[in-house]
Amino acid sequence: MGAFGLQTHIWNNNLKSALLLAGFPVLLLVLLYGLSVGYVALTAPVADAGEGLALALAHMTRIWPFAFIGAGVWFVVASFSYQSIIDASVGARGLSRKEAPKLYNMLENLCISRGLPMPALNIIETPALNAFASGVSDKSYKVTVTRGLIEALDDDEIEAVLAHELTHIMNRDVRLLIISVIFVGIFSFVGELVFRSMFHTGVRMGGHARSRKGDSRGGGVLILVAVALIVAAYLMALVIRFALSQKREYLADAGAVDLTRNPDAMIGALKKISGRAQVDAPNDVQQMMVENTARFAGIFATHPPIDKRIEALVAYAGGRVLR
Repeated sequence: MGAFGLQTHIWNNNLKSALLLAGFPVLLLVLLYGLSVGYVALTAPVADAGEGLALALAHMTRIWPFAFIGAGVWFVVASFSYQSIIDASVGARGLSRKEAPKLYNMLENLCISRGLPMPALNIIETPALNAFASGVSDKSYKVTVTRGLIEALDDDEIEAVLAHELTHIMNRDVRLLIISVIFVGIFSFVGELVFRSMFHTGVRMGGHARSRKGDSRGGGVLILVAVALIVAAYLMALVIRFALSQKREYLADAGAVDLTRNPDAMIGALKKISGRAQVDAPNDVQQMMVENTARFAGIFATHPPIDKRIEALVAYAGGRVLR
C-alpha cells in the first residue's frame, strides 16, 4: 500500500475509467439509432423491418451532429449548476472555520502534506454518518460531512474520513463521477421523454400513418427494436457509471491510510459508519458518499460492502479490527 503501489493502481484505474467514459458517445449513438427506429416506426410505414432499419440509419446520419451539440450544451449547463443542485438536494450549508476549527485544521494539515489547495467544507444537519466530496476543479472542490459523523467519530477517525474524501479529489474520482452522472442524465431524460411520447401519443401517430398507407408489417417489430435499443443504452450507461465508482472506494480507503499512516482509524470509521450511513439524498449524490447501501442485483452496487473494505485494509495496510 506504499506510494508506488498506490500510484500504480491509480494510473491503472484512471486508464480503465477513461475507457469506460469513452463508451458514452457510443451509447449516445445507440440511443439516437433507437430514437430513429421509433420515429420511422411511428411516421413512415414500411414493407418490412429491414427497410425500416435502413431508413432509421439514414435518419440518424442526418441528426447526430445536432444531438451531440445538444449533449454538449447539456453538459456545460449542468457543469455550472451541479454544485448548487447537490447542496440543495441534501440541505448542505457552508461550514466556517470559526464553527469547526478542529475540522478545518485536520483538512488543512492533510492538504499541506500533499501540497493541495484547501477545499471548502460543508455540513448536513443529520444524525446519519456519512461524507462526500464534490467539484470539478481546484476552485470548486468541496468536502461535505454530516453532523452525525462529527459527533460519533473520534478525531483520528474523522481525519481518516477527510483523507478518504481528499483522495477522491486527488485521484480525480469526483470530477469523473460528476461527468458520468451528467451524461447518464441525458439518457434518463431522453428515455423518459421517449417512453411518455411513444406510449401516450406516439401510438396514435403510428395508427394514423398506417391508416393512410395500409398496414405496416414492420412497424410493430421496429417499435420493439426501438424500445430495446433505448433501454439497452440506458442500462449500459448505468453499468458504466456504477463501475466507475465501485472500484474507487478501495483506492480511496488506501489513500486515506497513505495520508494518515493510520489504517486502524479508517477501519474504526468504517465500522461506526456501517448501518448508520443513510442520508436522504438523490441516488446520484449517494453514490459519491463514503458509504452507500443502495444496491440492485449486485452489478448496480456503487460501493463494495464495508466488510470487504475492512478486509482489504487488514490484508494490505496492516490494519487491525478492534473489538
